[in-house]
Amino acid sequence: MNTTTEVDATNLSSKAGQGQRGAAEPPRGTRLGLVGWLRWMWRQLTSMRVAIMLLLLLAVTALPGSLFPQQPQDPARVDEYFTTYPRLAPWLERLGFFDVYNSPWFAAVYLLLFTSLIGCIVPRVRVHWRALRAQPPRVPRSFQRFPVRQERTVTESRPRVQASIMSALKGRYRAAVTTDGITAERGYLRETGNLVFHLSLIGVLLSLAAGQFYSHRGQFIVVEGESFANSILDYDTFDPGTFFDPGTLEPFTFTLEEFDSEFTIDAMARDFAATVTVREPGGTTRQEVIKVNDPMSAGGANVYLMGNGFAPRITVRDGAGEVAFSEPVPFLPEDSVYTSKGVIKVPDVSVGEQLGLTGAFLPTAVVAPDGSGAYSVHPQPNAPLMVLTLWAGDLGLDGGVPQNIYVLDTDDMRQVYEEAEDGSPGSVDGGQQPVTLFLAPGETIELPEELGTVTFESLPRFVGLDLRYDPSLPYLLGSSIAAMLGLFASLFVPRRRLWVKLADTPDGGTVITGAALARGDDPGLARDLARVLRDAGTLTSPAPELQDSAGTAIEPTAPTPAGDNPARKDTDA
Repeated sequence: MNTTTEVDATNLSSKAGQGQRGAAEPPRGTRLGLVGWLRWMWRQLTSMRVAIMLLLLLAVTALPGSLFPQQPQDPARVDEYFTTYPRLAPWLERLGFFDVYNSPWFAAVYLLLFTSLIGCIVPRVRVHWRALRAQPPRVPRSFQRFPVRQERTVTESRPRVQASIMSALKGRYRAAVTTDGITAERGYLRETGNLVFHLSLIGVLLSLAAGQFYSHRGQFIVVEGESFANSILDYDTFDPGTFFDPGTLEPFTFTLEEFDSEFTIDAMARDFAATVTVREPGGTTRQEVIKVNDPMSAGGANVYLMGNGFAPRITVRDGAGEVAFSEPVPFLPEDSVYTSKGVIKVPDVSVGEQLGLTGAFLPTAVVAPDGSGAYSVHPQPNAPLMVLTLWAGDLGLDGGVPQNIYVLDTDDMRQVYEEAEDGSPGSVDGGQQPVTLFLAPGETIELPEELGTVTFESLPRFVGLDLRYDPSLPYLLGSSIAAMLGLFASLFVPRRRLWVKLADTPDGGTVITGAALARGDDPGLARDLARVLRDAGTLTSPAPELQDSAGTAIEPTAPTPAGDNPARKDTDA
């Protein structure tokens, strides 16, 4: 009965204790509230796990930018995608897949990652700063639990041994002498590198954002002998940043003096070089050569060579003999032998209908024996020839709607025909065939129906150039280099702690007890401890066995003769 009573009393007191503890804890059904939920969300967002997930998500969201054509970089391919996939393309456009890096969902992931990195790094910087200013950790009471330790007895006195050990630690460890012994720590650069790496990632994100805000990019074509001025009106396409100011464009100009190209016999490209004369504010003039992957720098921007071709200079006279058109017309290459397509629009005729000519330019032309066509066999202008068809009517340039200069709108035009010879290819009912003009440099052909004449005056070259201005590039490069160096430091700098206890012996010597600890596996830890202790003094007896973290015995290094410098390079550190 007594036993039962004692057990019941014990259970009762236990339940009473549980009730008291439960009263101090919040009820299970308590709600966090708005502030609590916000704190919880902030902790989740600033955790390293979520930061890594957001970094991976950013990489995934950037993938559509390489899978689909982007409107700012290649609007022509976007238009082609709409033509090829008329049902899918509108949905992709609504979802932002044709302008991924300016889409709301990409910006949301970008900003979340930016916020997560800042929230994760700032507290760690504060903690690391305090650790740098604090003393190394105190000396443990016992070294028995450390896998790397050593004990030895030397004949020197305690003050001399202490001075020798501090000298060996100098420059490698942050060391301090305490009442319990000597404490030292190294490897702060490891955490510093980790923080530099993450701060550099923030720098990369800020640089990319600044590039989107303040950069601009434009493409244009320049013909030999003609000039380009750095103004928005001279660009064929222009992609400004969000905060771009037209007044920030540097007013430089340059003239394309000459373009040279080299090809092998089998039409393989060897070299392209555009020689230009650059004029910058202040009257400074210089000559530059632009090559592939070797841009020219002007006005703080880089000018890249993106393409080239031929721009035949054509003169068209109308039916009254007046010059209606006389200028070079770029023909765009379509294959490796520079078979080029182009359009000549002649709106300013004094009499009759407006004219349009479409066709191809062939650098080294070979005409089929039956006269049915011609083709090019090499990209160099060894036997240049233009093959054109003739249209007459209304070009549609007065309607106020912009037109593609490389496309002829034939809705209000008619194709001009001529009498066909018997058996001529391409003839239609009534003995008519489309007018086909074969023009070599220096030739003039009279157009039918008294529409005028066409003259192939000369054959200059043109280059397609891409100007890119991005003030964030130096910062992006610096942040990337800093991130790489910080990553190397966080991976390869060892973090070590070392403690030494000194005790006097009856005969005036010193007993040295040392231990070392590393973060993670560090094969150089045992050798580092041996290096610090080996020059502390002259051994009174053979040193006891030194073990590494795996329990393997390490032979102690022989002591250095007196007078030698005890500091020795630690290759493992």
